[in-house]
Amino acid sequence: MARKLKTYQTSVGFFDLAIAAPSMKAALEAWDADSNLFHQGAAKESDDPDVTAATMAKPGVVLRRSVGTDRPFSEHAELNTDLGGGGPTKVSRKPKGSKRSGVPLAPSTRLPSGRPLAYEREQRRRELEREGRGRQAEGA
Repeated sequence: MARKLKTYQTSVGFFDLAIAAPSMKAALEAWDADSNLFHQGAAKESDDPDVTAATMAKPGVVLRRSVGTDRPFSEHAELNTDLGGGGPTKVSRKPKGSKRSGVPLAPSTRLPSGRPLAYEREQRRRELEREGRGRQAEGA
């Protein structure tokens, strides 16, 4: 007695694959899958009437079509040559700015050079600290 065939579908590489097989295991073997694509969510049982009709016409044969197309499945599918739009598109970029919250410092906290006043204070503090260490080393 022949087992009832089901239609299974997956996407591998550049092709969508479909097969009419008695079990998921048989479908995986026909696809030469190294892992359980059904468990990973990469394969499924198909209920699409067009896919089912094509696979039932050739049970046990792996049928292909280019990924992302609605072409019918066939044994020898060609790659999709229409890969999208009409050439490269220009990517708009955000203007470079500070990584701060976007709130500018008040004018009184900036020097005429444009650097923040706090930076200048910290730089001066470090210079004084270095000078103090130098004096302490001379006195010892």
